[in-house]
Amino acid sequence: MAVRQDLQVELSQETLLEMYWYMVLSRRLDERAWVLHRQGKVAFHISAIGHEAAQVGAVFALRRGRDWLVPYYRDLAMLLALGLTPLEFMLSLMGKQGDPSSGARQMPSHWSLRRANVVSHSSPVATQSCHASGIGLGIKMRGDEAVVLTTIGEGSTSQGEWYEAVNWAAVHRLPVIFMVENNSYAISVRKEFQMAVAHVADKAAGLGLPGITVDGLDPLLVHAVMSEAVARARAGDGPTVVETTVHRMTPHSSDDDDRSYRPRQEVEAMKAQDPVAGFRDRLRMLGALNDQAEEQIQARAKQEVEQAVSLAAQAPYPGPEQGSFPVYAEDIRHG
Repeated sequence: MAVRQDLQVELSQETLLEMYWYMVLSRRLDERAWVLHRQGKVAFHISAIGHEAAQVGAVFALRRGRDWLVPYYRDLAMLLALGLTPLEFMLSLMGKQGDPSSGARQMPSHWSLRRANVVSHSSPVATQSCHASGIGLGIKMRGDEAVVLTTIGEGSTSQGEWYEAVNWAAVHRLPVIFMVENNSYAISVRKEFQMAVAHVADKAAGLGLPGITVDGLDPLLVHAVMSEAVARARAGDGPTVVETTVHRMTPHSSDDDDRSYRPRQEVEAMKAQDPVAGFRDRLRMLGALNDQAEEQIQARAKQEVEQAVSLAAQAPYPGPEQGSFPVYAEDIRHG
């Protein structure tokens, strides 16, 4: 396992601002989702707040629309950067017709986006890792140059499916990157009670592939590490475990009260290391962002969020006749 802190990345000012835009948009949508839940307008929300930098840094290392993603439920910023619209997110959150993930059948944040090669996952954690290795095997058999990124929380790396998926990918040198968003809590269970090693990336050594730990609050460092892992996978050199250390600045979900298991001082310390604010300040230092540009970004985000909420609120619920499709095929002809 290696802890990477030394990498440099050269990105254009346009790309840096695009990365920042998706981080801001994700944060504003996320904040609004919490308000909607508290108002009783949505039933459930699970947050990406504190994870945005790792997600955007990672997805910008992919060939968006060509490579594959098998995500987990906290990946809002990642999905937005792959083309999910604010309206589509709100349709999913409200269970309305037009939700691209499941046709309003599943809980929110069970992502799927066919046009961006995002493959649906289920509520049981870690199963998406197996799906990613299967897709990676298919890519290798076809001789394609695509890679697969799959994401997971650190608690889910205790599941057998994760080990099976990583082992299979390592044995067959599949083009898969296993990204772990380590926010220190599996719901209410601290990482020290989940694993005996210091870092999730330490687990990679026993499975025969590289494991790298990187500061997930730094989108540029994540981008650099992920770019190396993607290049390795694309060259046929096999998978990598990339552990991004992030903060979960909210309860596990809208059904959780984290005051019962973690001190408020810890949460306040996390908020002082807000990755969105940190990247904003960095862009200002680099001369890529000024007050006027910041105001424009914030105003645009506010407008898009408000429009998405308004349109989703007016959208119809799916009709009962849509309940069986596409679970069951239509127009099957016999004889």
